Amino acid sequence: MTSSELWTRATADRYDAEETETSSAAVLGPTLAFLAELAGDGRALEFAIGTGRVGVPLRERGVPVVGIELSEHMAAVLRRKMDGSTLPVTLGDMATTVVPGEFTLVYLVYNTITNLLTQDEQVECFRNAARHLEPGGRFVIELGVPPLRFLPPGQVAVPFDVSEQHLGVDTFDLVEQILVSHHFTRDGDDGRYRRDNSRHRYAWPAELDLMARIAGLELERRVADWDGAPFTQDSAKHISVWRKPT
Repeated sequence: MTSSELWTRATADRYDAEETETSSAAVLGPTLAFLAELAGDGRALEFAIGTGRVGVPLRERGVPVVGIELSEHMAAVLRRKMDGSTLPVTLGDMATTVVPGEFTLVYLVYNTITNLLTQDEQVECFRNAARHLEPGGRFVIELGVPPLRFLPPGQVAVPFDVSEQHLGVDTFDLVEQILVSHHFTRDGDDGRYRRDNSRHRYAWPAELDLMARIAGLELERRVADWDGAPFTQDSAKHISVWRKPT
């Protein structure tokens, strides 16, 4: 068991409803095209597959997908969409769980590597990806760039979403590289808000590159989004691709 926080049944049951925008064809289209191209004629393994927001439509595109998921509740939601023979899912953590066979692609999207709250566990995640890749295979991570430039001296909080239905604020422990995402979500029409929070260990692109080197992987490409825009000092996130040498 890693330090990742477990998703509860209640959180899993409302996850898809709260992620309708990121699950839309307009948003997912470039993601699926990017991943399908890298998978080629081989198999893909998704770490922390969740409710199948990416894995299910990628499988529907013809890419054989296998998943690893820590939360049995998230996996149960996925299972309502696609059966286990079509998209196998193993319950376990993404740093140590091993599934049979080799893959041309291992991917980890939507900032999820930050669910591992120690550097050692994040390194083990890279090692686990390398363990599953065939020679020449790729490991892909989608991750936001830590927004520390928005922190003036003495400030530890940064809002990331302010809308009628949701208020999101990140608070930072700069010594431990831990951020806590605080969510205030409006439930129903009575004006009440539900409060949730989750802990994450943020990491810089250069730090991930070193983790990849420790795991025997080489950086192949880094872009700013799934459409392939150039990654610059102003990019809010990155899509990084590391390759296992042949």
